[in-house]
Amino acid sequence: MDSNFCTTYPEAVGFSKNKNIFFIPNPVDKSFENLKVFQNKNYKYDLFFALSHGVHRGILKKGKVDEREFFFDKLSKLNNEIKLNLFGFGGRQPVWAEEFKEKLSVTKMALNLSQGKPIKFYSSDRIAQLIGNGILTFIDIKTQLNKIFKNDEVIFYSNLNDLVKKVLFYKNNDKERINISKRGWKKYHLNMNSSIVAKYIIEKTFKYNSEQKYIWEWNNYENTSTNVPLNFRTG
Repeated sequence: MDSNFCTTYPEAVGFSKNKNIFFIPNPVDKSFENLKVFQNKNYKYDLFFALSHGVHRGILKKGKVDEREFFFDKLSKLNNEIKLNLFGFGGRQPVWAEEFKEKLSVTKMALNLSQGKPIKFYSSDRIAQLIGNGILTFIDIKTQLNKIFKNDEVIFYSNLNDLVKKVLFYKNNDKERINISKRGWKKYHLNMNSSIVAKYIIEKTFKYNSEQKYIWEWNNYENTSTNVPLNFRTG
């Protein structure tokens, strides 16, 4: 094959260093990701998460359990002040398309959580749907996506307790939440939209020389901060 592209860092999933295998981010498209959740005023929930029992499966699958259900069970037990807006488990059917965006728009923040253990740079297209629609997004630091996103564009967390503390902080600090989600939204639409990703695929496939620097190739973001503002106290 001329070229291969994957939304995971190639070496993290067993590909040896090969000039024909490239990482690409999940692209955002303004015709689909057309919300600016950070502009909303009327929120009903604090944290959004949606999954399905199978790719684009319309309804819950009987007897199917997703490990992420246990994650949210632990989260809710750690703190009941966080109003969760969850879909695809616990008897709540998955949401799609405009209904997905409707549920997203009444929530302040969202979690980008994929199945299995975190892998370098991996995410489902959920990441584009969340950040691209302008909602403050939480990402596990073990994904190493802090090499692509800065700490003032998304929120990285190190474990469940850390996540709870940060959700509570940004739940009560709208100015910081809005500023970070707006920067993340702008970063994604400017640097990782469908046209730019398509251009990258074409250039790599046909071995065209490009003067454009793609943000996922820079690898300059060696952030070690975990988004704890100066006035944030964990007790």
